[in-house]
Order: sequence, then structure tokens, then C-alpha cells
Amino acid sequence: MDILQILLDLFTGYGYFAVFLVLLLCGFGLPIPEDITLVAGGVISGLGHTNVHGMFLVGMAGVLVGDGVMFAVGRIYGERVMQFRPIARILTPARFASVQEKFTKYGHWVLFVARFLPGLRSPIFITAGMTRRVPYWRFLLLDGFAALISVPVWVYLGYFGARNMDWLMMWVHRGQSGILIVIGVLGIGTYLLYRRRKKCRTVAANAGNPPGGHR
Repeated sequence: MDILQILLDLFTGYGYFAVFLVLLLCGFGLPIPEDITLVAGGVISGLGHTNVHGMFLVGMAGVLVGDGVMFAVGRIYGERVMQFRPIARILTPARFASVQEKFTKYGHWVLFVARFLPGLRSPIFITAGMTRRVPYWRFLLLDGFAALISVPVWVYLGYFGARNMDWLMMWVHRGQSGILIVIGVLGIGTYLLYRRRKKCRTVAANAGNPPGGHR
């Protein structure tokens, strides 16, 4: 509740600019919960300080610009980015190896899931840029699709719960759990689809090249 109140005081005084700036810093790895930041933006809209639809757009811009900068840093500097101390703190060798493994296992869909993983979001986006195997447009597409799920949920939740903080915090916790459940289901579904496609490709390859046979 303390961090929420701090953000509310800041956003009430500086409006859209403060919300955008904090979301940008969240994208850079600042340890402030992005969901609470978006909720706080929705709350000040519910209290009449800003327009909630404008806050939704600012929220989208903040998260996409922050994520895009992390991706661009990895893409421009490559492995040299590991020499930057602030980056090295969030992208340790162990995390880098873990993210590489996830890309190998799940493909580009890791970028979609990353939006819902605060501790791994920045390392995944930086690593995706470093690999240079993901076009910038595809990164924006996957990240933007995920943001279209998370951003409106938190902004409008804050808006409708602005005058009932107990109700709001109850639904914030439920929303966090609900989103994790949805992402878990999507992750399992994606993995099973990947396994099925891989199996089909293997069967097709074996059918076209029987042992000891000729085309």
C-alpha cells in the first residue's frame, strides 16, 4: 500500500508525464511494480485528475517505449551491453543462459509471456535484441499484444476502484493471480502446440526419407 500511495501523490501532482516516466523506468529495470503503477494511473483518473482513456494510451506508450528501448539496446550493442554495470545487474550470466534456453525451447512466444514476468522481462527483451534473430516489428507485435491485455486491466481496475481502496486492493491481488493462471494455461498450450508441430515435421521428414530408401 505504501508504494501505491507514493505513486498516487506523484501522479496527482504531475499527471500523465509522471505515469509515462515511471513506466519507462520500469522498463529499464526499476524495481517498481508495473501493475501498481498502472493501477495508480487509473486511480487518479477515477478521482478526476486525468481522463481514463488518455491514461490507457499513456500506459501503452510507457510500457512499449520502455520495452522497445531495452530491445534496441541489446540489438545495437550486442554482447557489449553486458559490460554496462546497470545492465549487468539485471542480465547476469545465469539469467542470460536461462533466457537463451527459453528462446530455444519456446521460440518468439517468450516475448509475449515476458510482459507478465516482472523479474525476467528486461533480461528477455535485452537478450532478444542481442540475438538479432527477432525483427523489431515482430517484437513490437508480440509485446504490444500482451500489453493490450495487461494495461487496460490495471488502468480501468484503478479507475473503477478509485473510491474504494479496500475493494481495489482485493481485486489487484486477484487480478495478479488470474493473469498468472491465464499465462500458465497459454504457456502450456503453446508448448503442446510446439511439440505437436515438431512431431508432425519429424513424421513428415521420415515419411519422405525412409530408412535405406531413395526418392
